[in-house]
Amino acid sequence: MDFISLCFLLAVLIFSCLLLKSIFKFMSLGHVRLPLPPGTMGWPYIGETFLLYSQNPNTFFASKVKKYGSIFKSHILGCPCVMISSPEAAKVVLVSKAHLFKPTFPASKERMLGKQAIFFHQGEYHMKLRKLVLRAFMPEAIKHIVSDVESLALSSLESWEGQTITTFQEMKTYAFNVALHSILGKDELQYREDLKRNYYILETGYNSMPINLPGTLFHKAMKARKELAKILAKILSVRRETKQDHNDLLGSFMEDSEGLTDEQIADNIIGVIFAARDTTASILTWILKYLAENPTVLQAVTEEQEAIKKCKEKSGEDTTGLNWADTKKMPITTRVIQETLRVASILSFTFREAVEDVEFNGYLIPKGWKVLPLFRNIHHSPENFPEPEKFDPTRFEVSPKPNTFMPFGNGVHACPGNELAKMEILVLLHHLTTKYRWSMMGPQNGIQYGPFPLPQNGLPISLSKK
Repeated sequence: MDFISLCFLLAVLIFSCLLLKSIFKFMSLGHVRLPLPPGTMGWPYIGETFLLYSQNPNTFFASKVKKYGSIFKSHILGCPCVMISSPEAAKVVLVSKAHLFKPTFPASKERMLGKQAIFFHQGEYHMKLRKLVLRAFMPEAIKHIVSDVESLALSSLESWEGQTITTFQEMKTYAFNVALHSILGKDELQYREDLKRNYYILETGYNSMPINLPGTLFHKAMKARKELAKILAKILSVRRETKQDHNDLLGSFMEDSEGLTDEQIADNIIGVIFAARDTTASILTWILKYLAENPTVLQAVTEEQEAIKKCKEKSGEDTTGLNWADTKKMPITTRVIQETLRVASILSFTFREAVEDVEFNGYLIPKGWKVLPLFRNIHHSPENFPEPEKFDPTRFEVSPKPNTFMPFGNGVHACPGNELAKMEILVLLHHLTTKYRWSMMGPQNGIQYGPFPLPQNGLPISLSKK
């Protein structure tokens, strides 16, 4: 090869390398230059947190969707966020590309619940925890505690009889007691009041800014969290000394073969209480409101529950106690629960976090940003549910379109305790509708948020025996 040919070949190689370099650079810049979704970030640090929680979430989300479309950016609870409001996009985040979006919560919740809680993980550790939780909360396990839950329901109803009560506060107590029983079994009786006192302090800081200075809600919450961990450590110690088998959630966590540390167990116990209490209490509060406002629906539910009693009488069964099979004979009541979950949309959204830079519908979601599927918007879209503001349980006589009804989330991170929640609601409603009547005190058109949507003032009602 002569000198000229060699020079030409070298020039071609250099040109090719430069061209490839330019192409890669262009592709890289094209990725970097993907735009962020449209939207506003609000004030420095606090973002739009107060704007979201100080009004009807529907108003906040609807105004954003109207202005920016089904994907937009915001900043809440100290986190930059991307919010999505279409069923298809929610499925991508929660199911089909779930590996790109890990479950997460704002920093304040993560520190209070504990970094080892199931909510903040994916992969092998998450699957192990989910298996342990499901083992304690699957139908085969919880069907054995129906009578215990029924005792708690009856005790609650008897304590409200002849009084004016704040529904949400009383339902919180009921749901808390059910949660403790399912987690700690009979051990909860000894520690119930101490656990309740500290948990109630902890919950006041859930939506606070993570500023750990004396006098702040976050500081008080973190102190209460330490006390909760001490109480749980004591229960663990006693159980290890007695070496007895327990069929509750703590017993599932303590199995030697699973190898969970005490810190991991405490984080997940506190996390399960968090997931099990306020949401269930909120649902029950809304159910009582909707039933009071819709007498024909209340009559249908009552007749269904009375029919169960009569059926047990005819077969010679004990009519004073429900069993698991009875809870499966309540289709009308179950549809009332479903419609309440849709209309009230207790969980307006869930938190995920991008584990890497993600291209999503032509936009860039930067690594570390939170991604929020907006369940409330999906549940209230007229495209998914005609006349979405109308309370109509009969709409669930037909299954909703895929990915349009997600009250318990979707995918591998869907709530593993939903069967327990439904059971405790059905048990309470059975005795409430067959033995009691209630009326709302004053007009109940307003809604308060903190953070779950609730009827105004927690729904004051007067309850009396039939």
